[in-house]
Amino acid sequence: MNNSFCATPASLKARLFRGFLVLPLLASAQAPAPAPAQKSVQSQVQASTGVATFTATAQLVLEQVNVKDKDGKAIEGLKKEDFTVTEDNKPQVIKFFDYEKLDDVVAAPVLQTEHIPEPIALPKLTRTQISPEPQGTVKYKDRRLLAIYFDMSSMQILDQLHALDAATQFIKKNMSPADMMAIMQYTGTGVEVLQDFTGDKEKLLTIVATLVAGEADNTGEADSSASAADSGAAFGQDDSEFNIFNTDRQLAALQTATKMLASLNEKKSLIYFASGLQLQGVDNQAQLRSTINDAVRAGVSFWPIDARGLQASSPLGDATRGSQGSSQMYTGAAAMAQQMNFAKSQDTLYTLAADTGGKAMLDYNDLGQGIVNAEKAISSYYIIGYYTTNDTPDGKFRKVKITLNNGVQATLEYRQGYWANKIFAKFTAADKERQLEDALMMGDPITELTMALEVNYFRQNKAESFVPIMVKIPGSELALAKKGGAEHTIIDFIGEIKDDQGTTIQNIRDYRDIKLTDATAAEWTKRPIAYDTGYNLLPGPYKIKVLARDSETGRIGTYMGNFVVPNLDKEEKRVPISSVVLSSQRASMAAAIAADKGAKAAATQSVNPLVQDGQKLIPSVTRVFSNKGDMYVYLQAYEYDLDADGKKIAPATVKPMVAYVTFFKGTSKVMETPPIKVTDGIDPKSHMLPIKLSFPLTSLKPGEYNCQVTVLDPTSQKASFWQAPVMMIP
Repeated sequence: MNNSFCATPASLKARLFRGFLVLPLLASAQAPAPAPAQKSVQSQVQASTGVATFTATAQLVLEQVNVKDKDGKAIEGLKKEDFTVTEDNKPQVIKFFDYEKLDDVVAAPVLQTEHIPEPIALPKLTRTQISPEPQGTVKYKDRRLLAIYFDMSSMQILDQLHALDAATQFIKKNMSPADMMAIMQYTGTGVEVLQDFTGDKEKLLTIVATLVAGEADNTGEADSSASAADSGAAFGQDDSEFNIFNTDRQLAALQTATKMLASLNEKKSLIYFASGLQLQGVDNQAQLRSTINDAVRAGVSFWPIDARGLQASSPLGDATRGSQGSSQMYTGAAAMAQQMNFAKSQDTLYTLAADTGGKAMLDYNDLGQGIVNAEKAISSYYIIGYYTTNDTPDGKFRKVKITLNNGVQATLEYRQGYWANKIFAKFTAADKERQLEDALMMGDPITELTMALEVNYFRQNKAESFVPIMVKIPGSELALAKKGGAEHTIIDFIGEIKDDQGTTIQNIRDYRDIKLTDATAAEWTKRPIAYDTGYNLLPGPYKIKVLARDSETGRIGTYMGNFVVPNLDKEEKRVPISSVVLSSQRASMAAAIAADKGAKAAATQSVNPLVQDGQKLIPSVTRVFSNKGDMYVYLQAYEYDLDADGKKIAPATVKPMVAYVTFFKGTSKVMETPPIKVTDGIDPKSHMLPIKLSFPLTSLKPGEYNCQVTVLDPTSQKASFWQAPVMMIP
């Protein structure tokens, strides 16, 4: 199968006026950038007359610490002298200390006689933002911060109604005087803050009442899987084919929300309403890790709520969709696959919660209970801040340990460490190389560039398979370099492939040099940047991590994923086939080599099965096709005979294979190519029979389809099936 997938150095300024220098220091904490765990803090000295200024920049780290006794009750009255803080085993001096005492008394429910806003949709809600805290203050003293986040792009209309009702009921019945709530939503085009933190119930109820179910682009009958189309225009001119990575966009939106909340020092809980969030082969796992790391840095815990509630599904399907119509519905395989797909859609929700200190509420119909759980989880806590002695912006993990002095027995709950900020500027050649190597080793991925990647495999011999790798980046990413006046830019690539034991098997280090004249810059904004390479690998599971950097702007993107190279010799029940490559483009080798000028990837073309007859087949990666063009399909089938001992040997005569492609819309077949018989081109060494198909797509309307490639062996009466979602655009 395919596998698509700050602080600054200290500075000192002094100014003499009227013959004297003012020396006293007044420390004040500024809003964090980008997260409260690691802040740029400026201490200034200014006389009332403005006589002199002294400025020093340091790096503030904040920790929210729960201190509980053996019965789980919060311990009050501790002072900063009662705590010891170390970072990477080095003692730190506590400079900021505060105790947040939260009142757990629930407010009286809103009576029916009180004024409750009618659910009338307003023409346009006023957009706002999360206001940062004033310098040197705690804005929400002794308050619990709850941010309700509606992911309208993933929820169907009924789920949206359930989520809105749950929020309304919580505000009316469960919201306590200590609670401050903010309301945010994501509709597929961006994160909107509809209401900043407030304790005004009437204002919150008004905002929830004005939200209209079904306004988002991906609601209602639309598919909510990771390959669903998105018509949002906020991601660039040529990004339409990258917008099928819907899960990546949802995670990036969550990351944006956490950065908005990062300007507050207190604990924050983000209650995330969604109808599942499933990572599939086309999704970038680096985006998930980056979102979680930013949340940890910002002191935000995720509390996902599956708005679908408890699902009772029929093994043979319900009346809302047609039957699968295959033998799997009788063997139980279809029911098992249905349950597995549903469970996978909840896995990412669970991961978001578990890795940030929250808890996911799954398979439960009372959605409001999820908000109550988040509310109860935040009890009284201490805020401890210190200026780290290690202000190097290297992006490495810093381990934090907090203990109590004087033999006080208690349980401490706090963040065990944080990822330091990363500052990437223009370096020397040696610095740039070290920058990429350091970024590759970081556990905190950088996701400033959009990336898509596809891994395929083709059997070379009994031991190895050739694994071509294709990377695509939206060409619009080069707009910033051209805007800065650059005449060319270099896209550097670095990466590694590791086996399941964590051993590095292959390394990637390459580049693409792209000229940025006015004509070429306009051309690149209409098509993606493509880079490919390939390696020989043994059968087994692997992990791949690839980074791309625009050397002109310094922006970096990361792709992380898993893939498996199967041992096709062990395939007994089906026709052994390679991965299937879908493409809409063939390029001449002269043009391909010119495009990859100076790239080591060109050296792999001689063994790349995608290069044939002087042309190179370019994998689509995103699997987005125009219905005005053609689709090219390439795969390999492998033939064997058995000797007297049962071992596989090369066949004495070539057995014909039959192949065809089918397109499904839901459960309906909308197009099928005529079957072709393949007998030519078998390779005597690998026993490989190449299968090439090409056909026009004019009969397919724009929309999402399931593409199935079928390979039949009439002699042995075996078959193989390969499926993948594809998107047709005009």
